[in-house]
Parts: sequence; C-alpha cells; structure tokens
Amino acid sequence: MTPETFDPGAPGPQEVVIAVAGCGVCHTDLGYYFDGVRTNHPLPLALGHEISGRVSAAGPGAEQWMGRTVIVPAVIPCGTCDACRRGKYTICRQQKMPGNDIHGGFATHVVVPAFGLCPLDEGRLAAIGMELADASVIADAVTTPYQAAVQAGVGDGDLVIVVGVGGIGGYAVQVAKALGATVAAIDIDPSKLEAAANSGAAMTLNAKEHDPRALRKAIGAFAADRGLRNTEWIIMECSGTGAGQSTAFGLLNHGATLCVVGFSMDRVEVRLSNLMAFHARALGNWGCPPDLYPAALDLVLDGRVRVSPFVARHPLSDINRVFEAVHAGEMKRRAVLIPET
Repeated sequence: MTPETFDPGAPGPQEVVIAVAGCGVCHTDLGYYFDGVRTNHPLPLALGHEISGRVSAAGPGAEQWMGRTVIVPAVIPCGTCDACRRGKYTICRQQKMPGNDIHGGFATHVVVPAFGLCPLDEGRLAAIGMELADASVIADAVTTPYQAAVQAGVGDGDLVIVVGVGGIGGYAVQVAKALGATVAAIDIDPSKLEAAANSGAAMTLNAKEHDPRALRKAIGAFAADRGLRNTEWIIMECSGTGAGQSTAFGLLNHGATLCVVGFSMDRVEVRLSNLMAFHARALGNWGCPPDLYPAALDLVLDGRVRVSPFVARHPLSDINRVFEAVHAGEMKRRAVLIPET
C-alpha cells in the first residue's frame, strides 16, 4: 500500500466528509490484502471500515451532521429500499461498505452516506478516558458481536460459548456477559484466554489441549455445575478459521444457536443434519444495523464493555508494517491507524 494525495471533493446529497480520527484494522481487511478476497470497488482502493471521526463537510440534506463526532457504520444501508423499509438493513443490496464498495478509512478523509451515522458524545467519551480514535473499533468489533447476540436472543440464564477470543471474539465475550449470559471461551492462545477470563469469561478452554469430545464434555460439566441448561447453548464462532468453525459446529446441542461471526475463505465439512436432529439453527451475521449502534455504544460508555485496554494506536504511515504484524499474529491488541496531521 502506498500513500497518495487526493481531494475528497464536495459531498453529494445526503453525504458527508469525515475527517478520520482513527480506523481499526480488521480480519476482513487482511482477507482483502493477503487472501485474495475480492473487493466490490476496483483497485486502487483505500481499505478500512472501522471509522470514527468528525464531520468536516456536509452535502445537501445532511447539514445537521456538520461538525459532529461520529462512528461510521461498517456496512451502510441505503435506508429506502424494500429490505430497509422492513428493517432488514443488513441485506440491503444498495449498501455501501467503506473499504469494499467505496474508499475506506485508512486515509485522512472519507466520503460516506449520512444515513446511519452514530453520533458520539465527546463528554461521555472523556468521562471514561476514551480517545475518539479508539471508538473506531466500535464500528465493527463491538457492534457485530452485539448484533449477533441480539439476533440470537442472548439474555439472563444463557450459556454463550465464544470460539476464538482474539479481536472481535474478545468483545463478544464482553457483550454476552453484559447482556446477562455466562460465557465460556475457547481459543488456542493462552494469552487470549487469560484476557477473556479478565473480561468476564467464567470458563476458558484451550482447543489444543482438548479434542472435540473433551471440549463438549468439559462445557457440559461446567453447565451442570453452574446450574445452567444443557440445551440451547449459544455458540459464537469468531475465529474466522476453518478449525474454529468445525469446533463451533461440533458443540451444537438441542435447541442450540450457532452464530457465524468470523469470516474465512476456508471450507469445512459438517453434517447439516445435526441442525435438524438438534432442532438447532445457524445464523449469519453481516455487520450491524445502524439502529442497534446506539445501544452497543452505550455498553461501552457505561463501562460494561471495555475498548481502550484492547486497542493500540499506530500512525497511518506504518500501515504496511502493521498489516504484516497483525497477519503474523504479533499484535496483542487491535491496531488502530491514526492519520498524521
């Protein structure tokens, strides 16, 4: 990736220009860059879809956003099509994803539709000692597992099993705990499991040390010991790996819900009849509807989901080094790239 000078131009009707405060590096960005996942916008393209910043220009019909600090939805629906009118924003076919359909947030400025912008109260951010740049990861890493939890109906008395607790999975642990669930965390990295335990996971399991049957048995014993149901487990697959997806599917029980949150190009072989036999369900989770962003943001501003301890800021000029480090698994915190002024 190379730096280029550009003019964002004047925003069109119902559009705004965002002066980027920070943009998080997501697993999906790595898929585009390293794994051959194709973007909808032809190259060259600025990646990045976890964006926070301040509106520096507003087009006709969007004047009310001028000067406001905002989070940009990772997937921006059009708001007017049949799917949107019925509240099915995540399947809008006119949606715009920064860094995929349009230029993204690894830049000083980005032009986006105003629909769905989530306003940020800078006073509440300051009250919890949070930088505007750090809030960028709420745009995907927090809101996507929140949407998954809402869709699955996570609440008091539920056992939620999070497979893959680095990055988005770490926030999935916190979100599920905040919504009243007891959380079991599965990973292959001891440091990530330790972080999950410190963030609310009541049980941690290293998948390297347990075969699939042992994992299932250990979680069943844990559920019985805690007086939790041994049916209707909610399994959130956040690793974005074939191995993690196989592990998650293998944990299905009667009435279970499998939330596919992580993305992978890997292919896995599963017995779909298990969904029938267990009367279970598997749910995809593409982004988060804009109307759920305020509630997800409140979890952060109220201190129930912590963001800043799991974020590390880097100058945007280091993007190539940062991408390589994240891809190699060397980053222990979610990288946020900051444009130099």
